Amino acid sequence: MKMPFLLSLFAAFSFAFIGCTPTQQGATTGAAAGAGIGALVSKDGKRGKGALIGGAIGGLGGAAIGSAQENKQQQYYGPQPQPYGPQPQPQPQPQYRY
Repeated sequence: MKMPFLLSLFAAFSFAFIGCTPTQQGATTGAAAGAGIGALVSKDGKRGKGALIGGAIGGLGGAAIGSAQENKQQQYYGPQPQPYGPQPQPQPQPQYRY
């Protein structure tokens, strides 16, 4: 019973990263890992506070690492094109003389 639920939960979280930049992926992963570690390390009565602080620190650290990876990719591959290409320029309307 638990295994199919956990697999579907893992698949849903995996699909959440499809459209993210490396900075966003790093921030999300760092925040999740930091919250988990913060909750485990903190004292018994302060688990929520530990998770909050760990999530904030992990999110900032993950975003910094993801941003560095994104900068490396841009240096290697060059700037990425816009998702839908350049915006089309409006064509001037023809002037008809009667």
